[in-house]
Amino acid sequence: MPRFYLTTPIYYVNGDPHLGHAYTSIAADVIARFHRLDGDEVFFLTGTDEHGQKVEKAAQAAGLAPQAFADQVSARFRRMSEVLNISHDDFIRTTEPRHLRACAELWQRAQANGAIYLGHYEGWYSVRDEAFYGTDEIETLADGTRLARESRAPVEWVREPSWFFRLSAYQDKLLAFHEANPDFLAPAARRNELLSFLKSGLTDLSISRASFRWGVPVPNDPDHVMYVWFDALTNYLTATGWPDPAAPRAGFWPADLHLVGKEIARFHALYWPAFLMAADLPLPRRVFSHGWWTVEGEKMSKSAGNGLDPTELVETYGRDALRYFILREVPFGNDGDFRHEAIVTRMDRELANDLGNLAQRTLSLVARNLDGTRPAPGPRTDDDAALLAQAASLPAELRGAIDRQALAEALEQIWKLIRAANAYIDHQAPWALKKANPTRMEDVLRVLLDLLHTIGVTLTPFMPDAMAKLLDQLAVPETARSLAALASPLAGGVILPAPAAIFPRFAARLDARAPAC
Repeated sequence: MPRFYLTTPIYYVNGDPHLGHAYTSIAADVIARFHRLDGDEVFFLTGTDEHGQKVEKAAQAAGLAPQAFADQVSARFRRMSEVLNISHDDFIRTTEPRHLRACAELWQRAQANGAIYLGHYEGWYSVRDEAFYGTDEIETLADGTRLARESRAPVEWVREPSWFFRLSAYQDKLLAFHEANPDFLAPAARRNELLSFLKSGLTDLSISRASFRWGVPVPNDPDHVMYVWFDALTNYLTATGWPDPAAPRAGFWPADLHLVGKEIARFHALYWPAFLMAADLPLPRRVFSHGWWTVEGEKMSKSAGNGLDPTELVETYGRDALRYFILREVPFGNDGDFRHEAIVTRMDRELANDLGNLAQRTLSLVARNLDGTRPAPGPRTDDDAALLAQAASLPAELRGAIDRQALAEALEQIWKLIRAANAYIDHQAPWALKKANPTRMEDVLRVLLDLLHTIGVTLTPFMPDAMAKLLDQLAVPETARSLAALASPLAGGVILPAPAAIFPRFAARLDARAPAC
């Protein structure tokens, strides 16, 4: 069985989950579910990043010890995964003993290879970004405040003893790697940005701090803790059981896909490969960095009070509708704007009208005219064959889109079939064939049931709850809910359950929630 290992970034516990975290988790979940649907053995990792000065300060502000603070916030991210129906196989925390062991091992291997040395760091540091910046990456405001140019995070000048990673020694190797693997970092715009940064020259990277204590201890130097990114990135190894070669998941490394936000693409596509090179370890196969969300045209922020809580969004719109919308609204990789009007429009036009009506009309016709029994496959007209051929080609088209992380494109491919099926039922008018040609009516309804089978299976990664209900109404057995099973026709003569609406219009949902007068 082919293996597929993908990860979300581990989420930093200095704040609560928001739409940006939900976006990454949902996208990763869709990819993981698709690969399982395609017969792969999947390892899907998510979790929380719990060390660093930022967490230490947030804990102090909350009046808690860092570990107690991390415990509370990490639990909220676990809850987010449950609310969004995220099917991860492991939830890692960087405060776990298994992770501390892996970090120490990676450090010692890199140090043994001459990639780590002790010195003094002096330069611009951002507590918020947990990152060091060069002078050319800093902007000074009129009031004297200095900010990192890209992230707009405040920076301060620090000088302290530090262990360094010889990043400069890996510049040529990294450049050669990226040129030999042009698809390693996507989208292309992010790759071009990274190559520009890489070609401008690399300086050695400070990878320890001595000014605070909340971090992974540096081996054989109790005065230092590891730079949070050296610690955090190692989680992807930790979860495989590394460095134990006999661990049950040891064979999953290297990772097939790291899914991250665009603000941390550099850490994953430059620092992480360099750390692995220094330890003589295989590099991951791909990093995909997606864009950011605004809300009604405004940047999400605590001060604006427009942050979007995933739990509240699920309570308002439903879990599957939210999952569908944020992957349908913009090409994955681009920035997006969350507008409440837009999600309601897609729910009503695409989910309720396009898909919901197609299923309801088909299943109601089967219930009324065929005693709820699925007919056997019959003779096919040219129109039937063309539409069924479109359905048969869909899994291969989706594989290509998913491999490129083109999730909106994958949904559009499915929706092309849904639109074609709606045109087919309107043109064939099976309701008018009951008296004129009942045999042809059966054949038309059978084609529609087969199309709904394909639609239900291929949409399952995106909307698992709703598609489970659809496949239940189609009486599709569990053994026929995979991409491979779509090649085999369902048996005729099976009695279907009574049809029920899968996607009621949003206005109807609001009416249903209103208190009785």
